[in-house]
Amino acid sequence: MDPIDLKTRPLVDPQRGLVSREIFVDPQLYAAEQERIFATQWLFVGHVSQVRRPGDFVVSRMGEEPVLLVCDVDGALHVFLNSCRHRGMQVCRYDQGNATEFACPYHGWTFDTKGRLAAVPALREGYFSELELAQWGLVEARVAQIKGSIWACWDAATPDLDQWLGDARIWIEEFFTVPDAGAGELELIAGVQKWTLPCNWKFGAENFSGDNYHNVSHASVDQLALSPSGKAGRHQYDAIPQKPVLQNIAYASTGHSGRGALYPPGFDFLSAYAAVPELHAYYQRAYAGREAQLGERARFVPHGGTIFPNMSFSNGRTSIALWHPVGPETCEVWRYYFVPQHAPDAVKDHLRRYVIRYQGPSGLTEEDDMENWNLAHRASRGTIARRHPYHMAMGLGHEMATGSEPWIARGGTVMEGVSEQNQRGYYRRWAELMGAL
Repeated sequence: MDPIDLKTRPLVDPQRGLVSREIFVDPQLYAAEQERIFATQWLFVGHVSQVRRPGDFVVSRMGEEPVLLVCDVDGALHVFLNSCRHRGMQVCRYDQGNATEFACPYHGWTFDTKGRLAAVPALREGYFSELELAQWGLVEARVAQIKGSIWACWDAATPDLDQWLGDARIWIEEFFTVPDAGAGELELIAGVQKWTLPCNWKFGAENFSGDNYHNVSHASVDQLALSPSGKAGRHQYDAIPQKPVLQNIAYASTGHSGRGALYPPGFDFLSAYAAVPELHAYYQRAYAGREAQLGERARFVPHGGTIFPNMSFSNGRTSIALWHPVGPETCEVWRYYFVPQHAPDAVKDHLRRYVIRYQGPSGLTEEDDMENWNLAHRASRGTIARRHPYHMAMGLGHEMATGSEPWIARGGTVMEGVSEQNQRGYYRRWAELMGAL
């Protein structure tokens, strides 16, 4: 693709909080995103609970690239481009499984779990034994882990995952910490829910980055007793009686963001599970352990956020969404649901039922969101609409360098309550990587 100069196009104006509708519908910009963002950034590709044993594999995505997450025969993790080096066929067509090798169904080139080309039909007759097998293994990405989450990156020049996350690492650590803050792990419930949406991939990513303003969309859901508290509301924390300090935290240099609440000392955390005895008893034990491990930090409850560009975590510690680009006007959503690995089966089942009522293609809350994104995208495609930018200036100029607890906001800027600073940070980073600032 020919280089394009985006600095002459008014796509993102962080100083005024304006974002052009062009970035959601323009095919040329979409193509540039694949080169400048998805080919250079760390991307979430899976969780260790999916690949525990040697030979375990799952298919995943990195932007538009199909990839294969594999635990090799020695227990090491790899992420390979799921494409044969011969003629491009996917070497694995199953969502998950266990294998000792991957044989391309087109011409039979066979790769081992380390990605090495191990066998080629007609090697002597067709290639006269001149094919250098060692040079034609599967294309491999860099791989790193944080608390069971697995990430991959194609670009050797990109900083390592710790440096790339920076101070936003705290949100990943909090999400993947089990309720009692002990040594156990979360685990994925069954498979991954996947569905397509007729909208650009950025709609979901920026919504989860920090949109506390759109609760009017969920007014009908909030009248239901959707959560395990037995009271009206869709979140576990809606029933907690003490009013928290809401934090929106943006990391401008990376585009990452988080949303959470800091509850006052002595808050009634257990009221979130009052209607389900098994959950109440489990979290009563877990929270006692959490206070013993974390002290004052146990009062921090993460609500959600987005790790740039396309991984969003939400609803406490229960779900992750990936917003995979499929074209400028189509997004494929992958939702992962997590439960504490060592929780009783009854607890896991209650959490599973709750989160699927809440999120996913049949979730009452996400149905509202999907309607917003679909129709916003449709209403932004036209010639007249594309002349007028989106307004994302709420709270502009009122950000704070630190919040009420510096350990939450280290390295970021904070807005307490409702704002759009997280979205501005997200699109600032998008513009930087795209060469539009």
